[in-house]
Amino acid sequence: MASAGVSRPKRPLSPHLQIWRWGPAMAVSILHRVTGNGLAVVGIATLLCWLGSLAGGPDSYALFQAQAGTWYGQVVLVGLSWAFFNHAASGIRHFLLDIGAGFELVANARWSVLTPLIAILATAACWAAVWLR
Repeated sequence: MASAGVSRPKRPLSPHLQIWRWGPAMAVSILHRVTGNGLAVVGIATLLCWLGSLAGGPDSYALFQAQAGTWYGQVVLVGLSWAFFNHAASGIRHFLLDIGAGFELVANARWSVLTPLIAILATAACWAAVWLR
């Protein structure tokens, strides 16, 4: 216990989001966590609905296909694929950082900006292949 009359030294508080300067690396790291959680929650729910419709028979699967073909079903599926590609590209970026590559400020900022762009291009290519087949 601290004795009365003894003052504590002023220590700095832990840094928080108001102190840190936002940059591409911070945004991509946060986006990596968000897409991982989104894939876990929405991806598992979609997978379970799909598996349940398969187990339910042809009528159940036809209902799932009808829902997946609507505009909101397409939004969910495109969003899931974008989250997957973004999480994968960001995971590769994190892996390269873990082995010691890309820590230079310019290289880190470049790969932080390219990661979501790569995910958008991969998503567009994937859905172009699906819709244009």
